[in-house]
Amino acid sequence: MLTVITLSELHATRRSFQGTVGLVPTMGYLHEGHLSLVRQAKEECDHVVVSIFVNPTQFGPKEDLSRYPRDLDRDLSLLDSLGADLVWVPTEQSMYPQGYQTWVEVERITRPLEGSMRPGHFKGVTTVVAKLFNGVQPHKAYFGQKDAQQAAVIRQMTRDLNFPIEIVICPIAREPDGLAMSSRNVYLDTEQRKAATVLYRSLSAARNAYENGERAAEKLRQIMRDVLATELLAQMQYVSCADYDTLEELETVTGKTLLSMAVFIGKTRLIDNFVLG
Repeated sequence: MLTVITLSELHATRRSFQGTVGLVPTMGYLHEGHLSLVRQAKEECDHVVVSIFVNPTQFGPKEDLSRYPRDLDRDLSLLDSLGADLVWVPTEQSMYPQGYQTWVEVERITRPLEGSMRPGHFKGVTTVVAKLFNGVQPHKAYFGQKDAQQAAVIRQMTRDLNFPIEIVICPIAREPDGLAMSSRNVYLDTEQRKAATVLYRSLSAARNAYENGERAAEKLRQIMRDVLATELLAQMQYVSCADYDTLEELETVTGKTLLSMAVFIGKTRLIDNFVLG
């Protein structure tokens, strides 16, 4: 496995690859969710490139950029054991050099949900992902379903900008008690970690109602709110029952639908989702 920092090193190595290339973009501090993306990329592509970059432009002024967990040595060891071919670890200066002023913005689909809570977040996401795509020139790029709106936004950007890249969305990796794996779970103390399972329980309750015939979207949202309200440490930011592709809130569930939520457990903000239909 090779590790490169500069664009010139990346391009030289990329030119040596024959066959298909899969890209797994990450911000590091890898967990089983990230590793599952790498494994799927290994199965489907001749070469796998993983990027590790804590992207400052997707963090708001009150968010946890400085606290975001980092352990590059551990990350590299894990990726080497999985057989990744190349790890690109760009510097902030190389991604956003002095005088940088170009941004990629997707419009309607970025406005609800995470976009309404984190102004400017998706502008940072789509800009950095476009730069990763340009640098690596992959045939496929792998993202997790946990960041469901991010996945939808990247699919939209890829279509709109004619990137010749297949976007592959992989299932959420979960702990045995249902908690979605996240780099931010490390912030939870023992009591908060137990409380955090309320996200999975509330989504499960809504899904069970759907499977028993409930199609009123507001009823499903209320079921999620009611379960969240049973956990004293949980502070709901939003719950949603929306169209899977457009993310517009629904009145009636008819096709592929996204149940999603953002919840604070203490000071830690967690997101999770289920896909219906």
